[in-house]
Amino acid sequence: MMHDGSVRTEHEGGHGGSGLRATSHRPSLRVERELQRAGHRLVAGMDEVGRGALAGPVSVGLVVIDEVCRSAPAGVKDSKLLSHQVRERLVPKIQRWASAYAVGHASPAEIDRHGIMVALRLAGTRALAALSVIPDLILLDGNYDWLTDPGRVGLLGLLEAGPGGDPVAPCVPVRTMVKADLYCSSVAAASVLAKVERDAMMVALAAEVPGYAWELNKGYSAPEHFAALESRGPTVHHRRSWRLPGVAGPAVSGRLSPAGLTVPEDLVMHDGAVRTERGGGQWVNQSISEVVNE
Repeated sequence: MMHDGSVRTEHEGGHGGSGLRATSHRPSLRVERELQRAGHRLVAGMDEVGRGALAGPVSVGLVVIDEVCRSAPAGVKDSKLLSHQVRERLVPKIQRWASAYAVGHASPAEIDRHGIMVALRLAGTRALAALSVIPDLILLDGNYDWLTDPGRVGLLGLLEAGPGGDPVAPCVPVRTMVKADLYCSSVAAASVLAKVERDAMMVALAAEVPGYAWELNKGYSAPEHFAALESRGPTVHHRRSWRLPGVAGPAVSGRLSPAGLTVPEDLVMHDGAVRTERGGGQWVNQSISEVVNE
């Protein structure tokens, strides 16, 4: 464990420090077991999908593991590394294996109204509120705790309702871990549940709003999605506050990074983050400084 509550992982080459170390790229329960031995009996892995999509919700999966859960079903790994057929076959196996599980969503309108970070928190707290148990600790993929609401401090915070009158989820401690979806079975399983549920929502939306090929691209950046935006314009299911390709919007050009790098205006998002392309053609958010430092 690091001083900020995150979990350090040890990569090939043997470099790393003390604390929890995950040395294999095959997910396991090694990290979860260390957390349980430290007194956190119910450990919940959490991961998000849809953060960088142009349309549709952002979704957060949650999978709870207790001390009697055995190894995860064969094949469980980060959802981005699996075909949709394999992901769908894994869902009932994960649901039987986990002590508890849930998926929460935040809509495009909520993303536009509150920003992507608050929308992630909304989706995560909705998943947490839907659980049949209260975890002792949440293991969150990444290096930033977007789940914990800084405004909910102490017991009084438990009485506050969330945006939209959502049921208030319990305040659960969070530990972040970079690449937890690669190393931790509970987090990988959470990503699978969230991905399958969100994909199904996008396929259903594609039938209601044809022309954007959401049944194929699931709302992410793709040539056919760009073409439809240019010819048809955005729908109510698009994140209209973002700089959507082919759609005129408020001028945001001229933003500079600390290093003086001019970022193309079509890559700058409403919250000042930058969209960068990764494998599979999916967009993810990075700060401008992260883009400069790559």
